[in-house]
Amino acid sequence: MDTSNRYGDFRSSEPASQPVSGSGQEVIESSQMILKIVKYPDPILQQPGEPITEFNDELRQLVADMFETTYASSGVGLAAQQVGVAKRVTVIDLSLGKDPAQRLVLVNPEIIFREGKQYEEEGCLSFPEIREKISRAAKVRIRAQDEYGKWFEMDGEELLARAFQHEIDHLDGIVFLFRMSALKRNLNLRKIRKMQSEGAW
Repeated sequence: MDTSNRYGDFRSSEPASQPVSGSGQEVIESSQMILKIVKYPDPILQQPGEPITEFNDELRQLVADMFETTYASSGVGLAAQQVGVAKRVTVIDLSLGKDPAQRLVLVNPEIIFREGKQYEEEGCLSFPEIREKISRAAKVRIRAQDEYGKWFEMDGEELLARAFQHEIDHLDGIVFLFRMSALKRNLNLRKIRKMQSEGAW
């Protein structure tokens, strides 16, 4: 999802070297790498993430790499499953890397409150060229840890609420294809199979 309500299309990988921070704290200053995005139907996308129990440099490097991958794809959110890691960690930045204060790291997140409804178009890095309107709560409150293990709660509305719900779905092994109506899901599955047969997926 980007500023046009999209999670972005992945671009080729290359190293980057900017500090990345989440929840207001510096993550890591070493070289970061743009990671390969996993596409549906890779089984890892439907594998619930394992809770994270160690808050170490390895985790913070993963977080830094995920931010760089998100920015390279003009996205606003990325879950660990989308880069082949079945762990409960996601990154979100609605500013597309322009405002460090908006960088969010959610480790072991859960939604503890939902209110209202919104029906807006979404896309997903793991589903290039697929965009559909999805029904989501208009406002949510999440509880999560940052990359250092500190617990916090945060409210999100509209685009941020959608990003929270989309990314936490990924951590639960739920892809947005299964938030669509049966008709839309089947149409998009046919579209995916056609692109696969053409070598475009």
